[in-house]
Amino acid sequence: MTPTRTLADKDRQYHLHPYTNARLHEQVGPLLIERGEGVYVYDEQGKQYLEAMSGLWSAALGFSNQRLIAAAEQQLRTLPFYHVFGHKAHRPSIELAEKLIEMAPVPMSKVFFTNSGSEANDSVVKLVWYYNNARGKPLKKKFISRQNAYHGITVASASLTGLAANQRGFDVPLPGFLHVGCPHHYRHALPGESEEQFADRLAAELEQRILSEGAETIAAFIGEPLMGAGGVIVPPRTYWQKIQAVCRRHDILVIADEVICGFGRTGNMFGSQTFAIQPDVMVLSKQLSSSYQPIAAILINDELYQGIAEQSNSLGTLGHGFTGSAHPVATAVALENLKIIEEEQLVQHAAAMGQRLHAGLREFADHPLVGEVRGCGLIAAVELVGNRQTKAPHGSPGTLGRYLAGRAQEHGMITRAMGDAIAFCPPLISSEAEIDQLIQRFAYALDDTSHWLRS
Repeated sequence: MTPTRTLADKDRQYHLHPYTNARLHEQVGPLLIERGEGVYVYDEQGKQYLEAMSGLWSAALGFSNQRLIAAAEQQLRTLPFYHVFGHKAHRPSIELAEKLIEMAPVPMSKVFFTNSGSEANDSVVKLVWYYNNARGKPLKKKFISRQNAYHGITVASASLTGLAANQRGFDVPLPGFLHVGCPHHYRHALPGESEEQFADRLAAELEQRILSEGAETIAAFIGEPLMGAGGVIVPPRTYWQKIQAVCRRHDILVIADEVICGFGRTGNMFGSQTFAIQPDVMVLSKQLSSSYQPIAAILINDELYQGIAEQSNSLGTLGHGFTGSAHPVATAVALENLKIIEEEQLVQHAAAMGQRLHAGLREFADHPLVGEVRGCGLIAAVELVGNRQTKAPHGSPGTLGRYLAGRAQEHGMITRAMGDAIAFCPPLISSEAEIDQLIQRFAYALDDTSHWLRS
């Protein structure tokens, strides 16, 4: 008699997972999540997990929000799909574009929709190339980003990304994608170097790279206001002010990748407000729809729009887009999501809960395994070290992080280890009690890790 195969068995047989060691997955299989409610998800056995990462930095409203479900259902019954190619449009996409332009922290002109942040950043590269061709600067095509940055995983966006795990084996980055230093003071400042001095040095490094490459070849500088997947890296004081000044001197566009930071995560509606960035382009996704539907948006200022519009007129069309661009269900859900964020004052709530989160995590600042506690708003990280004086890891890098994240899962909390940095990005709706629960479950996992090392 053939044994009944479980869902986990079928997953191992048929499913190639992203961000996963495929051979290891053949052995260990998946954690099967069956349902979600509020800030919690539940596995197939009914075990509850506090989702301390909002899924992938994105479920702002948690799980099973009935208003978002109703918005999707209503739109599915009305117009389940239509495209926006060739002068076509529909109400949800128009209203969402209008809403985003109204919300933008700096004047923006137009919105271009895609299905993901990776697609959006890929599209930004093409649109900037198109714009510089339009204004007679065909050499101005190189992009500068940072080491440890995360901007996606298409061929172009993975070239923008500055994480080795996203590039090894894939023949990226492509030529013309440059990387400068990571703005992580704890790891990369010189002895005795203040945050402001560190920012000065990073700005000087950027300017030197621009001059060595030739400013006439550099199109744009792209950065996350606060770096997410690279370890929740908060920029040093005055960093963005100085980086922008360099870019403006050399006619280089400033692109704010707000995929993680947007819609309240940093305690303001946008990370650009938190860090005083005045971008020419903004890239939005994740919390735009709380990831109930795949959607991303690119906001461009009027100067870029005018160049792109003229080029499309000259060539006859803007030959770029996706079948699902501005999908009516995704745009309808995103509209409702933004209404809820505003009506329930979740940006202000996130700022308050962020203070509670950081105060709780700072209680571990003197722990023998904790090197740094960092973050901003309702996003944080605790970096684990084997030696607090030298900041060296225990064993190979990532050993402590992997172990602690596994113990946290055993204690009913899903977080994420980025090397030895443990990330926290709970839903914006998190209550005081739920933030306290996150702190307590982290404490259990940290204790387990300490016992493991001693034994």
